[in-house]
Amino acid sequence: MRIVDMNWMQVEEYLGRDNRAVLPLGSVEQHGYLSLGTDALLAERVAIEAAEPLGVPVFPVLPYGVTPYMLGFPGSLSLTVGTYVAIITELLDGLHRAGFRRVVLVNGHGGNAPAGAVAQEWLVRHEDSRVVLHNWWNAPRTWAAVQGIDRLGAHGSWMENFPWNRVAEVPAEQKALADLQAIGAAGPLRARELLGDGNFGGDYQKPDADMLRVWEIGVEETREAIRGVA
Repeated sequence: MRIVDMNWMQVEEYLGRDNRAVLPLGSVEQHGYLSLGTDALLAERVAIEAAEPLGVPVFPVLPYGVTPYMLGFPGSLSLTVGTYVAIITELLDGLHRAGFRRVVLVNGHGGNAPAGAVAQEWLVRHEDSRVVLHNWWNAPRTWAAVQGIDRLGAHGSWMENFPWNRVAEVPAEQKALADLQAIGAAGPLRARELLGDGNFGGDYQKPDADMLRVWEIGVEETREAIRGVA
């Protein structure tokens, strides 16, 4: 359930019987022909669908993440690592102050990896709590489902193309895999030159039936992470 559909009294009642919460983490960055909010949209949606049967509240997604390499593309926004660390820390502090003790960070963006280190440091000061970082898209069974469809896929390609984050028609051809090492060593403007339309490589779209199977597994695996947080 979404925390925005609850009032404070309902949250207080919930905390009398459970102390779990879910915080999705996303990013606003180019995804080729897909929505700039792809990582945020998918992280929040998978978290809500996973948590609903468990009755665990899901907070609104933190839409901004760490993505300096995408800043050559209009609409992409990035937080510095220091700012991101401070935000995650303060959000965890706020959740703890409210009474939540078991938190699952459902992450949709690879650049948000610092959140895992922040959580580990935070737990040193809050040993009564548990924080799990769940990268929903590359959790074991979800990633295996992706690889079972096509091993050639990357950022902005078919593997992130779901019905709910499409905003334009996509090319029909397959794109060669980009030189990821060169992109990682380049500044934003050079990275844009190397990437062209932003797809890192692979088909632009697969049949919805394939993508919905991946999604179902992603939801199930995220639910397991929420259910299992000790």
